[in-house]
Amino acid sequence: MCCKNNNLYKFVVISSILILVFLLITVIILAINNPVSKTQNILTAIAKEGDNTEVGNVNIKFSENKIVVGNAITHEEGSDEININETGFYQISYQLNGIEQAISTFNFNAILIVNNVPLLEETLNEGPVLRENVSNNRMTLTSTVILELQAGDVLKLAGLSIEDITYNRARIDIEKI
Repeated sequence: MCCKNNNLYKFVVISSILILVFLLITVIILAINNPVSKTQNILTAIAKEGDNTEVGNVNIKFSENKIVVGNAITHEEGSDEININETGFYQISYQLNGIEQAISTFNFNAILIVNNVPLLEETLNEGPVLRENVSNNRMTLTSTVILELQAGDVLKLAGLSIEDITYNRARIDIEKI
């Protein structure tokens, strides 16, 4: 009787240890592969009134970085260049406000540029042509795209217009996904 209890005790202890080791390995694997534990990479840059005083076709300068998380995306405040430091897929959303003080045709478009190449087919955002005789024409264009970008790429947001449009406000939100 003594040996049966001793063998049963050994079996229970060994089984318990094996179960605990299995559970520990499972927890470690889940922690490593958990998307929540991966580093986020987000940049939100803001252009305020006075940042972009040129008219017509303009690369938008952003004077303030509101959110900067991670190292995959960097931007020097006051610059129109956003640097991509890691290859991957990026979700890019922007708002671009255009304004014209004159009474005339009002039209502008927005586009993303990578390495000084406009992405016409992928990102051209065309605004409507307004021909009404009203002063203080203004409009905001918004868009969200997902692009595959490479480490070393330089991203820009541009406003395009043949009219005398100024871009008094803008915001760009970029997240590596």
